[in-house]
Amino acid sequence: MKKIFISVLSAVIAVIGLTACGGEKQTSVGNTANETETEGVKKPEEYTGKVVVYSSHDEEPLSAGVNMFMKEYPNIEVEVVAAGTGELCSRIADEADHPVGDVIWGGGADSLEAFKDYFAPYVCANDEFIGSAYKDPDGLWIGESPLPMVIIYNKESIRRDGLEIPQSWEELTDPKWKGKIAYCLPSESGSAYTQLCTMLFAHGGMDDGWEFIKKFYDNLDGKILDSSDKCHEMVASSDFSVGLTFEKAALQYKNDPNIGFVYPNDGTSAVPDGIALIKGAPNEENAKLFIDFVTSKECQTEQSQNWGRRPVRPDVEIDDALVPLSDLVLVNYDFDCAANDKDDIIQKFNDIMTDTGL
Repeated sequence: MKKIFISVLSAVIAVIGLTACGGEKQTSVGNTANETETEGVKKPEEYTGKVVVYSSHDEEPLSAGVNMFMKEYPNIEVEVVAAGTGELCSRIADEADHPVGDVIWGGGADSLEAFKDYFAPYVCANDEFIGSAYKDPDGLWIGESPLPMVIIYNKESIRRDGLEIPQSWEELTDPKWKGKIAYCLPSESGSAYTQLCTMLFAHGGMDDGWEFIKKFYDNLDGKILDSSDKCHEMVASSDFSVGLTFEKAALQYKNDPNIGFVYPNDGTSAVPDGIALIKGAPNEENAKLFIDFVTSKECQTEQSQNWGRRPVRPDVEIDDALVPLSDLVLVNYDFDCAANDKDDIIQKFNDIMTDTGL
């Protein structure tokens, strides 16, 4: 299980403004629709206190985003609690009577949707720049980065075994890949859960897709990881030849000639990573500032240019190494099913593990 840690980060500069609660928008970072200052808006340095951010993002882009925020708001302290999406959502549920966290940044929107009873509605200052497909209609979560799922591979390992680069999920059920696939427990990882649903929707849906999943699981040969980060890391280190991971993780290796990735031609998904205001947040005002910042053009541009994170905003360019979503084969991802039936889907996968004696 991914270790939880808490860190406090700090830095200094200025911001243009903020947003009010309930969708009454004032000037905010990245809200280019309104460049004029609004009377009565606090100056950035007048905001004090702290904000507690729960996040499943990788350490470097997470730290970069948080430090940018604290440069904009120099007197707000940020505490980061980092763990897998499943672990963080469970923690939020456990803390519901006495919330500790203020905002969750990261995790697939299908996972956030499954826990939306623990989130409070908020219309961010950059709402007009975010398409309806990337946000909850009731404002309970906001998509901030579409996240295609990919197959990452190690060229040297594949060559050594006399294999060819797989082009689909289907190919990963071929016995020649047995024991060579890195995959994480979907109960521990939001990305692994989205990968599970993606494969299901690509191969018969919730009625017929489980036969495919059984074949896929059998090919794992009992090797299943407890952290999604390990999937790409252990492919890069040659512990596995291929792995299931998200696009942003694979893109970390774009300058490594031995590592590559493919978008499965039998269909991938582009469920967005999301951000949400935790219900009863102790530092609600600062949490809203953080949400506004993460969805701003400034933050989205930095995360795209430096960390390969695909922006949700159409006014931010994608990394040259990324394929436009319009050019990908996308499954018909049943978002409601993935969110509302998550417990049942996880249980069915666990039953497959139990049936094989694991």
